Amino acid sequence: MLNQPVTDFELLATSGKTFKLSDYLGKLLVVYFYPKDSTPGCTTQGVQFRDTYSEFLALNANIVGISRDSIKSHENFKAKFSFPFELLSDSEELACTLFNVIKMKNMYGKQVRGIERSTFIINQQGKLIHEWRGVKADGHANEVLAFIKTL
Repeated sequence: MLNQPVTDFELLATSGKTFKLSDYLGKLLVVYFYPKDSTPGCTTQGVQFRDTYSEFLALNANIVGISRDSIKSHENFKAKFSFPFELLSDSEELACTLFNVIKMKNMYGKQVRGIERSTFIINQQGKLIHEWRGVKADGHANEVLAFIKTL
């Protein structure tokens, strides 16, 4: 999938919006997948993207976060931590499947199916140009920002 155009998709977004990938042609897009709203790692990751958001915008890069949580859950998470970017609900696993982020994971000794924390950069032409999989939440936003500065 790397260096290939990403198939257009639509998902419900916070703020009463519908996200459509093709609406972001002409801009860099950071798409980060995370397991669950309001959990410690996902909060750390979201807050760090929030705190560096203006730097991403200055580089003509937008950010969206995706999980399988409902829009209501996303709205609460976004409001609680003042995220300036949209969170997308992928309850049907459309984008999760497209980006192959659903994995079997160990949680408290049990195998569970969930999202592997992953981030993707889509360029102005809609091509996937970089990916991180199995991401550690803390410090990841700065790692993504550093990569974008090299473009």
